[in-house]
Amino acid sequence: MLENRYEPPRTPPLSPLGGLLRTLWRGDGDLLSLMPATAYRVPIGPLGYSRRSILILNDPALFRSVLTDPLDVYPKNDLMTGALEPLVGDSLFVSSGPLWRRQRAMIDPAFSQLRVTQAFGGMQAAVAAYVEKLARQAETGAPFSLDFAMSELTADVICRTIFSTSLASETAQKVFSAFAIFERSAAHIELPRLIFSKAFSAIPQHDAVLNACEEIRDALGTLVDARLALPEAQWPDDIASAVMRGEDPDSGVRFTRKELIDQLGVFFLAGHETTASALIWVFFILSQRPEFLRPLREEVTRTYGAGPITFHKLRSLSYTRAVFREAMRLYPPITFIPRVATEPTRLGAYRIKRGAMLMISPWVIHRHEAHWPKPHVFEPERFTGDGEKSHRPGTYLPFGLGPRVCVGADFATIEASLIMAELLRGFDFEMLEPESVRPMARLTTRPREEIRARVHRRR
Repeated sequence: MLENRYEPPRTPPLSPLGGLLRTLWRGDGDLLSLMPATAYRVPIGPLGYSRRSILILNDPALFRSVLTDPLDVYPKNDLMTGALEPLVGDSLFVSSGPLWRRQRAMIDPAFSQLRVTQAFGGMQAAVAAYVEKLARQAETGAPFSLDFAMSELTADVICRTIFSTSLASETAQKVFSAFAIFERSAAHIELPRLIFSKAFSAIPQHDAVLNACEEIRDALGTLVDARLALPEAQWPDDIASAVMRGEDPDSGVRFTRKELIDQLGVFFLAGHETTASALIWVFFILSQRPEFLRPLREEVTRTYGAGPITFHKLRSLSYTRAVFREAMRLYPPITFIPRVATEPTRLGAYRIKRGAMLMISPWVIHRHEAHWPKPHVFEPERFTGDGEKSHRPGTYLPFGLGPRVCVGADFATIEASLIMAELLRGFDFEMLEPESVRPMARLTTRPREEIRARVHRRR
């Protein structure tokens, strides 16, 4: 058997100047195009010229100290918070310090009390509805956007598990449509601002982004108001109700209406957009390489036969989960985790000035030559058996690291395993023009252009 050397699409790195010229020429603010070849080799180093200083951190000891940060020296980067604030306010996703600790203490019980087993029924219903839609698409043979398909499916999962309503509802559909506008328009990095602006400068947003955010928040407010109008005993047993019941551990005060919209906006954003991003790459890779698809299907058949995909055996789909984890290694949903230094400090041999931007990039760390052998090759075996023991600790962080690790990591893994098992045992996915597919860093790691696909009933 030949050694696997499949390298899925990526943006080849250039010199710092070459990367800058490429990004300027494309005009899309893609940070993957900007990333120089040296970024994949150094433990810490500067990223070109910037008025405020930009450093990339690849050494686990250094970026762990930033992500754990007990003294709140390195909060979320101001460019990131400026882009997201119109949508999620001062929510868990962008807050820092005492406010973040208060919010996390109020939200954690929502995920500890609402076990994934309780949410699994909503996941199954969303996937079953989508299987019916795929069956109709297979009959017509009409092409569709794989990007939109995965976003629509994961958004339906989130609607059913957060709000106990399907995406077919008018309010949920408004939220999804506005999120699509936000994702395309709010996440682009404007190079002049990145290079020449002072730290902590205001981040103006385009009217289309502000309008989309207003529409999302209005729709979420409608869902919150409908829930608040009911006696608490009649609230459904879902994530929204668990968050609404969350209390400040010191004062016993609950979230205000605005805070509820902030937090639930984060759940919708992180809960569907990040999982959709990873699944786009899973389905693309498996459509190109039957040597990975075949053992996945064999595992599903061995575990479930032709019966329903139930929860109690889902965790035994080790190869399916390994494919998902390896796809998230090569295409981490959150491409960059930016931080900012609020005071002069030191990291390793580097003196860090106030306002310096610290870039912790799962994309770069997951492809760093010091951390991963054959870093650009797709190998699910890295996450099976003894392969998992060879990872350098702290070098796999698709869900973040430290106290800010994603509270929905287990939810996303179960959701993805269910979607992969159910859709791939029944359908073959054909990608149109696969040779043109390239990744890009937007709000998440997405294809530069949407991937067009067809689906066929599996013979």
